Amino acid sequence: MNFRISILLAWFTLNAAAEAPRNENTVVLDETGVSNLDIQTAQAEEGDFERTLFVLGEIEHTCASHSVLSSRVAGRAIEVLAHKGDFVSKDEVIARIESRQPGSPPPTIELKASAGGLVISSQVHPGAPVEPDKELMVIHDLTKVWVLAKVPQNQASILKQGLTARVRIPALGNDLREAEYLQLGVDADPAKGTIDAIFELPNPGNQLRPGMRAEVSLLASKREGVLGIPRDALQGDHSNRFVFIKDYELENAFVRVPVTVGEMSGERVEITSGLFPGDEVVTQGAYALAFAGKGNASLKEALDAAHGHPHNEDGTEMTAEQIAAAEAGHDHGHTHGSGGPLVLFLSIACGVLFLMLLASPFVLRARAKA
Repeated sequence: MNFRISILLAWFTLNAAAEAPRNENTVVLDETGVSNLDIQTAQAEEGDFERTLFVLGEIEHTCASHSVLSSRVAGRAIEVLAHKGDFVSKDEVIARIESRQPGSPPPTIELKASAGGLVISSQVHPGAPVEPDKELMVIHDLTKVWVLAKVPQNQASILKQGLTARVRIPALGNDLREAEYLQLGVDADPAKGTIDAIFELPNPGNQLRPGMRAEVSLLASKREGVLGIPRDALQGDHSNRFVFIKDYELENAFVRVPVTVGEMSGERVEITSGLFPGDEVVTQGAYALAFAGKGNASLKEALDAAHGHPHNEDGTEMTAEQIAAAEAGHDHGHTHGSGGPLVLFLSIACGVLFLMLLASPFVLRARAKA
């Protein structure tokens, strides 16, 4: 039994020695450094995880919103009360036409808007001739608009009645709006492999205009109890993903932690290993920390102040021998690193234990034969 315990102790010692020194993965800053990098953090949390499909789209007017102003009689325009870019109300007088019918003066006809909305185009001007077969103005009711999203055809199966999309209009900032899926569009693009999906979007204040670019996030799947972090916290390439978390005991210290990621959504990323719920990951400033080296403050001094006893430069606690040597001025006032007499002793002990482990089968056989 004592032999097995010795082997386990040796195994743990070897693993501890194989870990990178603490100072290799820790960035220690002073308050000024934290302020200059504008570091912000967020907690790793378990919750609902939504996998989203990100596509581009464009704002369009709805089919029902299109209306036209025209005249039933020929004549000439004598007054135009609305122009391109103006909003008009239903039944509002927006032009007056002098008829070609005889009279002194000739009869005047008022032209009223058949629907309220934005005047998109106007071909009527004071003094210009007016014909019954000509469109004078085009009006769009923009109370509701359509979002035409370009969805990859191999992902079109997620398009179902009741599906809600989150829409961001870059021209109007970062606010997210919710749009409801209506139907597929008429055309598919075989070259790009996409098909139009039509979503209806309320437009309070008539801020949205046809032709505006839209960024659309579609909910593809949803799972519960998934550990996730903001996507801004994730650093590195596909083969070497890592995050920075706040050190549990040191102020203004951040530890680089390798992580394994699962699915990604528009705003969050799933973490399958490397973090625990409650870990505070660095979001803003994480990219700068990756190039900050060991920081602008001393890990040793921070640990000494936090624990009340001395440490080595690599973050390990000083042994009694190292403390005595430092106090006695041995090694010209410099403390030994983590590779002192203790490590040498442990290495020899591990070697002896390893040889004993290899020799144990032969010893047992010899005893059995005896």
